Formats: sequence, structure tokens, C-alpha cells
Amino acid sequence: ANNIGYIFQTFNLLAGFSALENVLLGMSFCGRKPDEARAKHLLERVGLGPRIHHRPNELSGGQQQRVAIARALVNHPRVVIADEPTGNLDSVSEKEILGKLRELNEQGITVIIVTHEDEIGAQANRLIRMRDGVVQSDERLRGALNPSRATAPRASVTSTTPGTIGLIEHFRQGFRTLLANKVRTALSVLGILIGVAAVIALLALGSGAQKAITDQLSALGSNMLVLRAGSVRTAGVAQQSGAVSRLEAIDATLIRERISAVKDASASVNGRVQVAYLNRNWNTSLTGTQPVYSRMKSLIPVEGRFFTEEEGIRRALVAVIGPTVAQELFAGKSPIGETIRINRIAFQVIGLLPEKGGSGFTNQDDLVLIPLQTAMRRVLGKDYVDTIDIEVKTPERMAEAEDAIQALMIDQHRVPEARREGAFEIWNMADIQNAVAASTQTMTALLAAIAAISLLVGGIGIMNIMLVSVTERTKEIGLRKAIGARRKDILLQFLAESVVVSLVGGVAGVALGWLITFGLSFFTGWSAMISLGSVLLAFFFSAFIGVVFGIYPARQGSRLHPIDALRHD
Repeated sequence: ANNIGYIFQTFNLLAGFSALENVLLGMSFCGRKPDEARAKHLLERVGLGPRIHHRPNELSGGQQQRVAIARALVNHPRVVIADEPTGNLDSVSEKEILGKLRELNEQGITVIIVTHEDEIGAQANRLIRMRDGVVQSDERLRGALNPSRATAPRASVTSTTPGTIGLIEHFRQGFRTLLANKVRTALSVLGILIGVAAVIALLALGSGAQKAITDQLSALGSNMLVLRAGSVRTAGVAQQSGAVSRLEAIDATLIRERISAVKDASASVNGRVQVAYLNRNWNTSLTGTQPVYSRMKSLIPVEGRFFTEEEGIRRALVAVIGPTVAQELFAGKSPIGETIRINRIAFQVIGLLPEKGGSGFTNQDDLVLIPLQTAMRRVLGKDYVDTIDIEVKTPERMAEAEDAIQALMIDQHRVPEARREGAFEIWNMADIQNAVAASTQTMTALLAAIAAISLLVGGIGIMNIMLVSVTERTKEIGLRKAIGARRKDILLQFLAESVVVSLVGGVAGVALGWLITFGLSFFTGWSAMISLGSVLLAFFFSAFIGVVFGIYPARQGSRLHPIDALRHD
């Protein structure tokens, strides 16, 4: 590349490159920055100044050969080898090309012409005749060139190790080559695009679901316990919950007063009821509870108030309703002060709960809260409570509180020793939060893994396209090697193209993934959250796919022999 310039019989110009770019190609493998000014100067010297931006198919045979001469001279070679430089030219073009070669020789460059024409050989200073690879004669036809006439400037030879400039040039050429095959490139990009978009969208949905569940559970408090009657085994048979002992409202008071680790407790009963207002009906969830439940569960009314201890004691017919119930019954009108019927019993609405949203298959906004004793005695007809919500003073005392509550309940309800195991169940909300978070993370990872399969399929598509490209561009590979490219240059060239496909697909996939996430969130109401980590993961994984699946085709191309590659049809 630094010392020898080649002029081919068939020109061997890259069809997708202009005359100027074909000349600059000769500089790509010398480790020096492409000198566009020198390339233009050489093209002007060979008479192609006005046509430097024309492609080979827009040039005549003589003009293409002049481009090949300029390419051979771009690195200031000491020797120029011309293989039948006039074999495909008419007589006028032949004279022009031979004149250019003579000028080069007069400037001090050694010119070696391989020809079958005696009249061309007769114009040389030295004529060597060969037959079947054996020298037949060696004649000096003219005197040697006077060294003083060798005035051509010689550029300093730099390291041939490609650096940053070389890599940038590889990517630039790769981008141009891919643009020349737009449909094929678009299909390759499509596989990566779909994979990246799927990874981002699914990770966003998984992260959004995880955050929504975490927020909803956090609203319940991480230092919360829920006590309920459990299943007791008798002679190997599991009895139904509460068959031996049931929780009572007094249990909440005993837990609050006797266990030092407990800050507060609230007993609750639950059931399904029919709620009516004027001519509107709605089936909803009813919870009878105590006033402290409002603070413990972060259910402070946004309108009106919560019921009081005094209203609970006298079994007042008052209710606090959720946003869904309010919408279904009152259609946007304020419900405060209105009278609704719960299972045909009239209740006055005194409060509207804040919006909490859905959680799995349940809607936290679709409920009605009434005083505990009212629910037990007047609506649901229960003489026991379903659960007791317990707030522990600090998260560090959760285990202490659990043990104390179990002991207190067993003692209070006089549970026989043989039936104590499982008599009461205590749910730790912190443990539930951790379990849900772990499950959600697992599902998110599973979704991402499924989406990543499409990235792998896209990578296989890139490999197939690059293998086809290597086959189609075998002659180009031979040309690049013939003018100085080494295996690593060819390897980098094809790797650059596969990486460009992956990066373009990655960028487009990020945009499409964002649009999909936004659309799902907007039209379905699903919670979705795109994180920077998921974007970077998908983007760099797509680039990695491009490198991995581009190595084999690139290696195949780099191992081609230049002579065989140039002869490839």
C-alpha cells in the first residue's frame, strides 16, 4: 500500500463509489488520514477534474483507467505495476494512458507494464520477454532515467496499524455500502428493531407493574401484621378457618393494650353487598372496621370525614365510600350528605376515600367502609371478626410482636395444646412485599428473556445477510487486498457493517419501544416505566449481537485469496 501502486486491466473500481472515493480508497489501508485535496489534485492531473463525483458507470473506459492511475499514485508509490493498462481501450485512450505512464516514469517512479502488445513493449526503456514463466530475453531499449530528474515528492511512510481514523473510515464505508442495498439492509434492521422494541416494552411493563404493586403494598405499611383464624388439623383432617376459635372485636383491644411492641390494632369484617342510590345499583365490597383503620391504611377521606368511636359504639348508619362507588352511584356529583341503601338499609355518606387504583384482580377504590358493630349486627349478621390489622411500632420488632400475638390469642381463646399449630395465622406485610417483589422481578426477567429471543433471530438474519454480502462482494474484497488491505482490514470492514445494522436497529428499536410503551400505558391504563438501564441493556445487547453474528461472515471474507477473489465472477 505504501510502496506499490496497481493499475488493473479491468479498472476494478467500486461501482457504488465516486471517482474521488475510489481514489481515497487507496489511502484506507496506510494508517494515514485520507487526503482529499491530494486525491482531487491527482484526478485533475489525469484530466478528470470536472468528473470527480461521477460513479464508474458514468465514465468511459479511458476515464475509468485514469481513475485507476490516480488511485495507484495516491500514496506516493516507488513502483507502479500496470497489467494490460490499455487492453480495454480504444486507440485514442490508449495513447493518453501510455502518455500518463511515461510522465510518471519521468518523475522518478518505476513503471512496470505487463502487456502482450509488441508496440507497447517497444516504448519501454527495458523490455523483458517471458514465456510460460521463463525469461526469454532482457533488452535495454533506452538509457536509464537520470536520477536528477526524479523530482516526485516522497511522503513519509507511516505505521500501517489502523487507528481511530481507520475505524471511522470503515464505519463510513460500511454505512455507504448498506445504503446501496436499502431493501436488504432494512430487512436486517427490522429483526434487531423488533427485538430491541420488545425488550424495552416488556421490561417497561414489568417494571411498571412491580412499582405499582410495591407502591400499593407500601401504602399498607411495611410494619403491618394481619391476624386471622387459621385451619386446625384434627386426626389428620384440616378443618375450616375459625372452626375451633374465632377472632372477636375485643381481641384487637387486648393486642393493643397488652403487647408493648404493638402501636395500634383494628378489627374488620368483610362481605359483598348491594348498594343503591335512587335508581342506580352497584355490587361492591363492604368492610366494617374501627376508626383507627383510616390512619393505618392511609384512607383519610378527601371529602367529608371518617366515622368516630362514638358512632361505632352506637352502631350509627354512616358510610365512607370509595371513588368507584361514588362514580357509579353519583356520576360525578358530590356524595357527601346523600343517603344510600346498603342491602336495603339506609346509610348517610359522610366521606369519600382517596383514589388507590387496582391491584391484580381487585379494585381498591370499589368499597364501602362502615363502623364495625354496624356491619356485624345490622348488615352482615356476624358475631366474630374476619381479620385484625396490627401496626407494630418499629419494623425491627415484627418478630417479637408475632410471637407475643400468637401467645396472647392462644391464651385468650384457650386453645388446647394439640390444636395450637395453625390455630391463628399472622401475615407479615413486609414478607409479602418482598415475595411479590421477587416474583415480579422473576416475571420481568422472563419477559425480557423471551423478548431477547427475537434479538437472537435478528442476529441470525444479520449473519445470513452478511454471508450473502461476502459472496456478492468477493471481487471487491480481492481489490481491497490487492491495493494493501490485510485480513484485519477486511474483518473490520464487514464487522463495521454488521455493527451499523445493529446500531441503527437498536436506535429505531428504542424509539419504537418507547412508542409501544406509551401507547399501552395511554390506551389500556397499564402501569409502565421505561428505565435508562433497560434502554442501555437493549441498545448495547443489539450492538453485541451485531459483532457476534458478524464475525463469521467477516472472517470468511478476510480469508479469501486476493487473486481468486479478483477472478470471481
